[in-house]
Amino acid sequence: MRGILRRGLRLELVRGLAIALAISALTVLAGHAQSVSTTTTLAAQPGASATCSTQGLTVALTDVTVAVTGTPGVPSGTVSIVDGSGSTAVQLGSAELDSTGHATFDFYLGDANHSLSAVYAGNTTFLGSTSAATSVNIASQCDSAFVVTTSALAPPTLTPGQSGTATVTLTPSQEFVSALTAPAFITLSCSGLPDQASCAFTPANLEIVPGQNEGITSSMVILTYAAALTSIPPATGPGAVSSPIAWAFLLPGVFGLGGLAWASRRRRWLKQLSLLVLVGLVTLLGTTACNPRYNYEHHGPVPNPATPAGTYTVKVTGQFSNGVTAETNSTALVVTIN
Repeated sequence: MRGILRRGLRLELVRGLAIALAISALTVLAGHAQSVSTTTTLAAQPGASATCSTQGLTVALTDVTVAVTGTPGVPSGTVSIVDGSGSTAVQLGSAELDSTGHATFDFYLGDANHSLSAVYAGNTTFLGSTSAATSVNIASQCDSAFVVTTSALAPPTLTPGQSGTATVTLTPSQEFVSALTAPAFITLSCSGLPDQASCAFTPANLEIVPGQNEGITSSMVILTYAAALTSIPPATGPGAVSSPIAWAFLLPGVFGLGGLAWASRRRRWLKQLSLLVLVGLVTLLGTTACNPRYNYEHHGPVPNPATPAGTYTVKVTGQFSNGVTAETNSTALVVTIN
């Protein structure tokens, strides 16, 4: 009996030890899965010069890359760009990492030497990390509240009746947004399109909030029109319908002149004058009513022409006004129509 009890105790001890070891292993694995370290690297350099009045504008482009060390995998979550350090640090913007662990930013930075860092917030699997500071010097830019840029038109060449799309980006300056106490609205418009063409923006009014540094976009659509293949047929055939309004004006005048001519049988000069006025009235009615009616009933309206072919430079403009001051900035978009 004692042997049986001893064997039972051993089995219970072995079973408890196995459960304890399994729980410990799972805990270690779970802790390891939630403790994958990451390394955040930041590449930042001044971008291409954009047009602003007669001076040059420098835009800083930053390419943020998050790489995982230790265990294979691609992190997800939010990464932010910070300018400066400590209590003076300013967060310029944040974005979600893509499927490759990258995020790209486009900033308008003021004239100064900026110290930029990328901060990865981490998630349940990957630990957060911060990149080393990168120095970017911005100088010789124009004094402008915002800059308007556009992507190339897609497709690059349009045929009449086809539409093309471009992305309009409006990037505010730090000086402009730091002075805002309420949201500012900038209205987009275009000019320079040929006849039978138009543009539309979605949205047409872009909102900039205080402290915002990132650019905002709008979708621009260029609409062209094809020629009508046939003329519109006339509404009625010639002589099919009489106009009661014309008879309302014509008959009283005819009867009145006829009565005047009859009453003036003994006055030849009055009779001749009455006949002359009658002929003039009939001629006037014929030239003002009969000819347009004849042309419409026999020829119909002229068909709409197509958008003329050619290469056009379209001016895309953003306009801001707060009731006291106003500012307008523009950029050019090339539109080619076959």
